[in-house]
Formats: sequence, C-alpha cells, structure tokens
Amino acid sequence: MSAPSHQGPDSTTLRQAATRLARRLQESGFEAYFAGGCIRDTLLGREPKDFDIATSAQPREVRSLFPNSGMVGAHFGVVLVHEPEGDFEIATFRTDGVYLDGRRPKDVRFSSASEDAWRRDFTINGLFQDPVSGEVIDFVGGRADLSAHLIRAIGQPGERFREDHLRMLRALRFASDLGFEIEPLTLAAIKQEVASIHHISAERVRDEFERILLNPRRLRGFDLLVGTGLLSEILPEVIDLCWCEPHGAAAGVDVFARCRRMLELLPAEVSLPLVLAVLLKDVAKPVIAMRGPSGELFFPNAAREGARMTGEILRRLKFPNDVIAATVEAVAMQPAFHEVRGMRIAELKRFMARPTFPDELELHRVDCLASGSSLVTHEFLLNSLRSFGAGPIIPPRLLTGKDLLDRGWTSGPHLKVLLDAVQDEQLEGRLATPGEALEWVLGRFTPQ
Repeated sequence: MSAPSHQGPDSTTLRQAATRLARRLQESGFEAYFAGGCIRDTLLGREPKDFDIATSAQPREVRSLFPNSGMVGAHFGVVLVHEPEGDFEIATFRTDGVYLDGRRPKDVRFSSASEDAWRRDFTINGLFQDPVSGEVIDFVGGRADLSAHLIRAIGQPGERFREDHLRMLRALRFASDLGFEIEPLTLAAIKQEVASIHHISAERVRDEFERILLNPRRLRGFDLLVGTGLLSEILPEVIDLCWCEPHGAAAGVDVFARCRRMLELLPAEVSLPLVLAVLLKDVAKPVIAMRGPSGELFFPNAAREGARMTGEILRRLKFPNDVIAATVEAVAMQPAFHEVRGMRIAELKRFMARPTFPDELELHRVDCLASGSSLVTHEFLLNSLRSFGAGPIIPPRLLTGKDLLDRGWTSGPHLKVLLDAVQDEQLEGRLATPGEALEWVLGRFTPQ
C-alpha cells in the first residue's frame, strides 16, 4: 500500500511512481500488475488513495531490484519499497493456506496471478491491471459486478467469511461507501456468520465500524449493520432502543427510529464523537424507563446514566480516551440545552466556550428535528454566538493571581473565587480593562 508522506502526492503522482516500479519488474522478466482497490476505484472514476503491486517475483528478487526496500510481511511475501513519492507494497502472487484464527492463514504458497485473485475477498477487489499497457485482467468476474453495482464474495461466501471474519464488516463498508447492493448469497452468508465477529479483536472491529460511521453514506451502513445482525453483536444496546416506546414530543416515533433519523440528518462530514453521541444519547432509556401513576413513560437521570453507559460501551470497543471523553460529555450535557435561555451571560459564555460545544449543538439540532421539537434554543445559541463577536468567547483574564498577591492577598481557594468573580464581571461586559478590574476588587474586598 502506498503511504503518501505529510501532505501527500496526488493520485496521478502516485500512479506514475507505482508504474515505474512495475515497469522495472516487467523489464526484469516478471509479471507485475496493480492489484485490488486502486483498479476498482479507477474503473469507478474515483481517485485511488494508494497503489499496490502484485508480482510473480519472489521477495528476495524484489529486494534485489529495489535496495531501498524492507520486508513488512515476510510470511506473506510482502516487500515495502521506499520511494520519494511514498512507500509502496509489492506482494508476490500467493495462495493462502488454512485459516486457524479467523484472521490470517497459517501459511502461504507462492503461486500465479489467477490463484492470487481467487484467494481475495470480493470480486471487485480481485482485479489486476497491467500499469504499462492499461489492460485489466479479471479472473473472478469483478468487472461485471462493478457494472452491476454488486458486492460479491469470491468463491464460496461462507468460506471467505470463516477465513477472515472481519470481511463481513468490510462488505458492509464497501456497500455503503460505493452505494452497491450485497449479492444475495454473500448477504445470506454474513447473516449466518455474524456471531463469529466476536472472534475478532475489538480494535479491528472498531476500526471498520468507525469507517462506516464516518462515511457520508453512514445511514446506508447503519441499515446494513442492523439488517445483517452485526449491530446486535457489536452494539446490542442500540438495538435495544427498538423496545423503548414513543414518549413526549417524539410520540409516534420510537427511540430507535429517532436515533436512525438523527443519523440521516447529520451533515456529510462529522467528528467521531458526534456520530457516536447520536447513536448512544438515549442508550440508557430502555434500562431506566419507568411508568408514572397514569401510565406515562419517564426516564429519571437519563443523561447521567446514558453518559455512564456510553463510557463503558466505548471502552469495551477500545475507542481512544479522547474520543470517549468527548462523547461522554456530549451525552451528559444535553439536558443543559433546556436551561441555556435562563443562564447569566457569564455562565452561557462558559458553557459555549467548551471545546465539545460545537458537536453538542449539532447533536441538539438533529435531536430536535428528529423528534419534532422546536429549534428555538438552537436559534438562541446561534444568535448568542453572533452577538459575542468574532473574538474568543472567553478572553484573557483582566487580573491574575500574581496581580492580587502583589497587593497583599495570600494564596488559597479564596483567591480563585475572587478571580472568578472578576471574570464574571468581565464576561458580563461590566469590566473592560485591568484598571477597571482592580478598582472593582479594591472597592469591594479587603486583602486576606
């Protein structure tokens, strides 16, 4: 896989560099083709992000041709060649042995281009292309499936998914990203093998799950996760929302349907904590739901319990700590949006200056739209942002602890209380300069 450095060369530059490597292999008497995703993307009119090369040359022969190289997958015959444009993977044609752990083959045997194509996952990823002549070599029917917009497992679908269980999530990711359908036998095999996803490490599952959620076609991916049963295995807590009755402003729309609608309403580009917060905002409701005297449904401490459960779920899926913290805060802070119009200016500014606020505001917006609630609070906050001006919501303090210590105050908790009081006046617009701030303090407080 080519790995562009820093800003990264464009697709044309990467292709030229990869073609140069392949031509060198061909001139030395070996077969050498582009392989996999770069051909799929090119035929679909998309810019490939990397170019992999498959060859009949064995690793030691590749390394002798490219001294600026190293082994990255000795067991699988993969050599990484370092070029000015980036790093390129050159892999020897191979046939995989028996898969013992649902992830990797026990051993491999170097083979032909045809055999190499048949050991791959999906037909649209099993294509080769001669980079010099441009000829596409198709042993597995990949071009027909590209034209038909189909994700089809190569060979027997069940065998492909038992070899590498993560291929089930990859099938869903390709289908959602490309807007393709999953071929019926392939889809049936995924539904039959879903429980085996638990044999894959949480980190690998998380990475594929994350890519589905961050794709602009995330709703399609979500529906496939639900329909195949994979979401029940990965995030059963979200499936449990189906059993949570309609209530309040969202009457007539169950909690699961509202969650799905929120995903649909998100903009194409979102942060990971935001999309996770959409999924998990109501995760506690099926657990804490209670009925009042008249049979009405209510959810005591839903945000607090939801934040706690969100942290547990994301730790189980091995998300990074910063993602967990931001998602938990977004879930926990949603009730505060019902109180913002009653906040003092200083309190409101502190609320809006938090780094997670933009995601929380978007979460509030899609929640209101999905539940049929008013956007009056959202509009109030946008107007407040405009009224605060272009500078930072929380400007530098007018006074520091040193300023007060120099005038006879002693350090301690009382100093912070005083400085916060000064900042409140500053945020409310009643103090504008250090001189005004010091005069305000000296007129009200005695050094202690």
